[in-house]
Amino acid sequence: MTRIIIIGYMGAGKTTVGKALARELGLQFYDLDWYIEARMHKTVPQLFAERGEQGFRQVERAMLHEAAEFEDVVLSCGGGTPCFFDNIDYMNSRGPVVYLKATPEVLHSHLMMGKTERPLIKGKTGDELTGFIARQLGEREPYYAKARYTYDVNLLDSHGKVGLAVAGIRKMLGV
Repeated sequence: MTRIIIIGYMGAGKTTVGKALARELGLQFYDLDWYIEARMHKTVPQLFAERGEQGFRQVERAMLHEAAEFEDVVLSCGGGTPCFFDNIDYMNSRGPVVYLKATPEVLHSHLMMGKTERPLIKGKTGDELTGFIARQLGEREPYYAKARYTYDVNLLDSHGKVGLAVAGIRKMLGV
């Protein structure tokens, strides 16, 4: 039975790396946000709008407790997931947790390229976004640092490098 949990700030590449890792290991891939949307029949932005961040985080925690029990999976979690309730400790109890670490500048460039609507950064200008990322990453780093493994994704800018990241994570985890 294998269960690998991927965490990191939004834009770090959790879904991209998680999918590639799952494919290479022959495991199922779950993105926690997608799982939440499927179970709740609403998008994450809709849940944020209807319930506020705290209400969303309660739903997220319940769904984490479901998805983190699946076997033979790679589970990619939202950027804030480890930072609320006892989520990071729970994740560590379920299997190896890998933190995809990147600088605020790299995260900013990834988020600017992304097409996903992200409620926490919606409507921010480039300078506002850079400051927001740096502040929030500073707040979240103590939670991310509790992951058993950390993998630097600062150079993750092509599909070839995604393959290198997967190989590096596999070596780090011994899988």
